[in-house]
Amino acid sequence: MAAAAGAGGHYLELCDSPVQFEKVSAVNNVFFDEANKQVFAVRSGGATGVVVKGPDDKSCISFRMEDKGEVKCIKFSFGNKILAVQRTPKAVDFINFIPDLPQTEYSQECKTKNANILGFCWTSSSEIVFITDQGIEFYQVLPDKRCLKLLKNQNINVNWCMYCPETAVLLLSTTVQGNVLQPFYFRSGTMSKMPKFEIELPASPKPGSVTLSDRDIIMATIYGQLYVLYLKHQPRTPNNPGAEVILYYLPREGQCKKMHILKLNTTGKFALNVVDNLVVVHHQSSQTSLIFDIKLRAEFDGTVTLHHQVLPALSIHPCKIPRAGPSAVTTQSPVPCELYSSSWSVFQPDIIINASEGFLWCLQMKLQPMVHMLQDKGRLMDFLLQRKDCKMVTLSVCCQMLSATERGSLPVIATIFDKLNQVYKEYLEAEQNYTLAVESGANRGSSTQKRPVRTQAVIDQSDMYTHVLSVFTEKKDLPHKFISAVLMEYIRSLNQYQITVQHYLYELVIKTLVQHSLFYMLHQFLQYHVLSDSKPLACLLLSLESTYPPAHQLSLDMLKRLSTANDEIVEVLLSKHQVLGALRFIRSVGSHDSISARKFLDAARQTGDAMLFYTTFKFFEQRNQRLRGSSHFTPGEHCEEHITHFKSLFGEQALLTAMAV
Repeated sequence: MAAAAGAGGHYLELCDSPVQFEKVSAVNNVFFDEANKQVFAVRSGGATGVVVKGPDDKSCISFRMEDKGEVKCIKFSFGNKILAVQRTPKAVDFINFIPDLPQTEYSQECKTKNANILGFCWTSSSEIVFITDQGIEFYQVLPDKRCLKLLKNQNINVNWCMYCPETAVLLLSTTVQGNVLQPFYFRSGTMSKMPKFEIELPASPKPGSVTLSDRDIIMATIYGQLYVLYLKHQPRTPNNPGAEVILYYLPREGQCKKMHILKLNTTGKFALNVVDNLVVVHHQSSQTSLIFDIKLRAEFDGTVTLHHQVLPALSIHPCKIPRAGPSAVTTQSPVPCELYSSSWSVFQPDIIINASEGFLWCLQMKLQPMVHMLQDKGRLMDFLLQRKDCKMVTLSVCCQMLSATERGSLPVIATIFDKLNQVYKEYLEAEQNYTLAVESGANRGSSTQKRPVRTQAVIDQSDMYTHVLSVFTEKKDLPHKFISAVLMEYIRSLNQYQITVQHYLYELVIKTLVQHSLFYMLHQFLQYHVLSDSKPLACLLLSLESTYPPAHQLSLDMLKRLSTANDEIVEVLLSKHQVLGALRFIRSVGSHDSISARKFLDAARQTGDAMLFYTTFKFFEQRNQRLRGSSHFTPGEHCEEHITHFKSLFGEQALLTAMAV
């Protein structure tokens, strides 16, 4: 593992703005509350001083409370309304931080006789559960009455406990070896017992000598599902690659199931984080970290899925921390942070604390360095599209595979486009289903469906056009046939997923073909409807007539096929002085009784062709006669100047004769 640390780049880093608190050497104790992500620095002596800080807090909370002994555990309820403090194995004390309520402490002893409190956790802003060595006690806190009400309790022998605030699931270790785990679920004043399950311990020559410790278990939500992660230590032998992390899927209902195994291929001291749905395994002796993605393709042995690290093991990116000392010397340059320190404590999902130095960091993922580490572009895309901030990196990968230096093959490019458009299509369908649900719900007066969230993995046609394709078509160092093939491959992918292609993509194709004089290909694409008919596309073809004369007829043919573009066809024909052609077209579609006579007479007169004007004038005279029994033009048609012009060309007698017919 250590050898890989020299590879280029770092894909993990500690946040730029860590939470700084007093070193553990300067206070009596430091506690971390995973539910609120808060660090409590507690200092005793006469009165107990407490400073509370968290990564999401704009300012710290500091207060003093009466010194009643050593603080064993301290946590705020959600919203920092009520403080719970454990000082003895038998009771938990409470202090209200609610305006207009006194801050006088009140206390609650555990109900079970001879039981010792192992810990407690807030399950809501006013509900708390005590975990004792003999069971759990679920209480409602009544701050105004300064007392607690027992809601439910459960007797069970407990070795240790673990709580996941995100899912409100409490995990209890039972039995002598500690490997039978009993979960409970809390919601709105209720406590539900979930099916228990057993963790498979490593084989041992002495039965019962191996026990399950809470140091080797974490609970985390990965891709929206709750997992219990077990760090299984075992020696490295020819038949055994070493330690592994086993993931047990813990559903709300139904039995817990062993689903995934992460192969670490080494031994030693490990710590686990979950960042952006990735399991991060820190290895202290090599000072490197590995990342695993349970959604990537992996080997399935018929029971569980076996995963190997996604990328080479690398160290967290080096960082610096402010130099310790009085305020007078804070201007000194920061010093390097000791990574993978023995004084590090790791909390879920992404927290790292160094109590000896007084810092809390959030662990972060850097995607850009990974682009050149994963050679399989399809696998890289599968990985990126699951990450939270993936859009710009994903688009950069598309640009990279379309560059002259790192040009990908068309099959690989097609695969990437399909992966992008599959996510795009899923989002469009979710949006459509949501719209339908809202409309039907509005008719019935209610709709419970939530609007789908557009993640950064949704890369639509506008994104591709702006950041990738429009730039790509301007490249001078790429074969024009390759450029055309890539554009058509993207359109093919959109069609495959039944996504309506936006006209600006077709325009890009046509402009690219014309730019490289690929007129035969353009003609073929239009003739075989590879490029879908649209009014904007027809107008673009018209504009290309001077460069490619057949584009005019191609445009007219397209407009005719649309059957909703009759007005546009007339305008095109008149602009080309094809007045008789426009009249024939109007007659063919049955609209000749409603068209404007003045528009056609204007166009005929502008040609300067007297016979064309005569024919056009006679056409409308005959229409007038047929519709109204008279060849006269009505005042509303505003044709007076054309009547005058007709007289000047052909004489009064020609007009009168026409009118008398």
